[in-house]
Amino acid sequence: MAAPAAADGGTTTTTTTAKPTIVLVHGAFADASSWNGVVERLERRGYSVIAPANPLRGLYSDSTYIASVLDSIKGPLVLVGHSYGGSLISSAAAGNGRVKSLVYVSALMPDVGESGMSLAARFPSELGTATNSVPYRAGGVSGTDLYLKPDRLRPVFAADLPESTTRVMAVTQRPVATTAFSEKAKVAAWKHIPSWFLVAKQDRTINPDQERFEAQRAGSHTVEIDSSHVAMITHPEAVTDLVLQAATAAESARPELPATGSPHAARTKTALTGIAAGSLIAGAGAVLLCRRWGRPTS
Repeated sequence: MAAPAAADGGTTTTTTTAKPTIVLVHGAFADASSWNGVVERLERRGYSVIAPANPLRGLYSDSTYIASVLDSIKGPLVLVGHSYGGSLISSAAAGNGRVKSLVYVSALMPDVGESGMSLAARFPSELGTATNSVPYRAGGVSGTDLYLKPDRLRPVFAADLPESTTRVMAVTQRPVATTAFSEKAKVAAWKHIPSWFLVAKQDRTINPDQERFEAQRAGSHTVEIDSSHVAMITHPEAVTDLVLQAATAAESARPELPATGSPHAARTKTALTGIAAGSLIAGAGAVLLCRRWGRPTS
């Protein structure tokens, strides 16, 4: 099977009969291997998948980077963001007509003028007491990184993973710059693109009530599961099922899915019913990710 072709700058005609490429964006303290279980399941269903490395340096620079990754892929796209990755897909998708669906997994979903910090102030969680601040210097730039405290990572971030796994996660975590949470969103692509949201009911990193608020405000098709913050690791099947709903809606017209109520819900339903039906074409690339954080395939 062929991998997704890089954009060549020429004129490309995209039809809704093509399977979209799924772009999985990880969040803070993590890396792309956190998507391993989801990647394996999506590839078995014939989808091309890309899980880029999130720089974790700031909302503006990180979303610009993710947008450049999207520019390298031809055809329709479905973007999936976990945690801070949700902020990035909301910004990176803005103005990109090839992005057909957005999927948020226990994620930040800021409106214009909001930041991760301002949302957390409205919906407090245990994350604020679970981090250490560490100054950094890189290439003439200085700032502050946040790390999860080793003894707090499991209860706050991944309570439903074995302690042996979370010990490794604590050692190998990637820090996130404070600007990732302090910079305010300038755009909100979920206002114009259909969205799906997975609420992790046992999340102690992002308040589940915040996740519900975000999903309802956006009119997202929403599911709730008993999971910690890292639902894509602990419940890869449920996350994959939600991504497949979004991908299938991007491919062809389908019956309307239940959505939480908001003025945006009507716009979402209209957009979904207007998508033309068509046949599917094969084409999925193998994306090899390290399995440091992955669970065995069920």
